Amino acid sequence: MVKIDPLDDSRKHNRSNFCCGQESLDNYIRKQASQDLKKRVSTVFVLVDAPESNVLAYYTLSSYAIDIKGLDEAFAKQMPLYPLLPATLLGRLAVDKSQQGKGFGELLLLDALKKSLDTSKQVASVAVIVEALDDKSVSFYVKYGFQRFENEPMKLYLPMKSIKVGIE
Repeated sequence: MVKIDPLDDSRKHNRSNFCCGQESLDNYIRKQASQDLKKRVSTVFVLVDAPESNVLAYYTLSSYAIDIKGLDEAFAKQMPLYPLLPATLLGRLAVDKSQQGKGFGELLLLDALKKSLDTSKQVASVAVIVEALDDKSVSFYVKYGFQRFENEPMKLYLPMKSIKVGIE
């Protein structure tokens, strides 16, 4: 049975063999994730096949601020005229090569969006932001309604309002 848990910093989750094919994402979960947890830079959620503890996939969430000038004009018009707006960064999302094609990317994305929406009721956030590594990743996020920033084509956002409509 697969389940999504917060990464256990006590090394309960085995991530040493994680390999998604993107070196920066592989190195992050193996070497950097624990430090980010300790320093409260990001939270890390892992998909495991219980009762096994091998990490099959993971994603990270953290606070973020976005420049209102980069947003779609229709969305920006609905926002207050602050130079920076609060957002949630979905910083990383990766699925181990052995698990790709099983729908785990979608499962993790939807879980991240739900957690982001729930958290936005406690800590304000107008959108979820992603920074795609390649065109394939951009296509993945666009499929779920993310829009590109005007001047940064690899950076996308999904308004909380859209997430709320899709989830509730």
